[in-house]
Amino acid sequence: MGPFRHILEQHVEDASFLWVLRSHAVNQPHYNYAEISELERRIENNLDGIMTSLSRAWPICIDACAFEEGGEAFVLAVTAFRSLEMDKIKTAVDFGFLNDDTYKGLVSALAWLPGRFSHEWIKKFFSSKDLRHKTLALNACSLRSEDPGAYLNRILERDDCIANEALYSRALRCIGEFKRQDLAPLLSARENCEEASEPCFWSLWSSILLGEKGLANSLEPFVLTENPCREKAISLAFRVLPLDVAKAWISKLAEDEQNMRLVIKATAALGDPQAVTWLIQLMRNPLHARLSAEAFCFITGIDIESRELVLDVPDITVFEIDEEKMEDVSLDEDEHLPWPDTDRLAIIWEKYGSNMSPGQRYFMGKPVNVETCKTIVRNGTQRQRSAAAFELALLDSQMALINVKARCVPLLES
Repeated sequence: MGPFRHILEQHVEDASFLWVLRSHAVNQPHYNYAEISELERRIENNLDGIMTSLSRAWPICIDACAFEEGGEAFVLAVTAFRSLEMDKIKTAVDFGFLNDDTYKGLVSALAWLPGRFSHEWIKKFFSSKDLRHKTLALNACSLRSEDPGAYLNRILERDDCIANEALYSRALRCIGEFKRQDLAPLLSARENCEEASEPCFWSLWSSILLGEKGLANSLEPFVLTENPCREKAISLAFRVLPLDVAKAWISKLAEDEQNMRLVIKATAALGDPQAVTWLIQLMRNPLHARLSAEAFCFITGIDIESRELVLDVPDITVFEIDEEKMEDVSLDEDEHLPWPDTDRLAIIWEKYGSNMSPGQRYFMGKPVNVETCKTIVRNGTQRQRSAAAFELALLDSQMALINVKARCVPLLES
């Protein structure tokens, strides 16, 4: 193949790398919609390059799969489904089920592809006897923001599907995501689920998104104890709990110093301006400075970077802190957050803080409302967009949850 092979290899490598970059970017505080869209344009250009010579590119895609990573699984699957060749599609799907990373790549590929390449296959996966295929189809529908329709009904009616925790949990979650009010009666089956199990959580989660906000108190075990759903429980509970109950739960969380990051996230979700002074104090601790500043922004709407309220990386050697804690991998999510100028923030809050009313939930400087949330979904950074989409879904029990990790599409109209 000579130099042409090198070009195809570069397309495969670049598409895989850019997919990994995008998969991280959708969760980052410094990426917005336009920047995600630009990443997607670059990915698509490389995928188109691969398709210029499918017969030559396919073996290269296969060779790249030796890494057993998500990016390579994504490229393999997109190429396979575009080829319309059964053997290639089977190879890509089998590879996608190899591990958690390759599975993410497979789901992402099904969400990426135009409907003419994916819809019939998603239907086949729904009709498959393999329950893994049904779970794959639900995940693809979620990431495509497409209601599974009657397929979801049938899954929730089958005993074998209900007995499969991963599939049942995903189906219950879809009820809330797509605001399937017709399936709301099936959510009461959580009473038969094991307490604090994932199906129990997703049943509560969906019930609350459908308007049953009084069930938020039932999230307490998911909020206060270690479990796989804890952060999602915190993100939901503190947006719907009565203020006094929410503060009591935050106090319980704060009893364990190991929970401090969760406490900060709960405070951001609650949006209580009375907590801002405490957040500013917490910014003086380099372990929590950047996350606390992000929570400050979520409540007050003050962009500390655009207003030049940031510092260069501070000299943390002046603080008496455990070096092992600073190396905690959980701090990676702070990597692209700015370091706040705490003294100047304190002055600004002292001057303007009185404009915000105690007892009122705020998001981005405004009492939580539809228009502000729509604006943030259009123009905010990814974490802000995610929070805004969740608030919108809670404000309107009929409005489907916007998936801000989905492939970029025309945004909400004002």
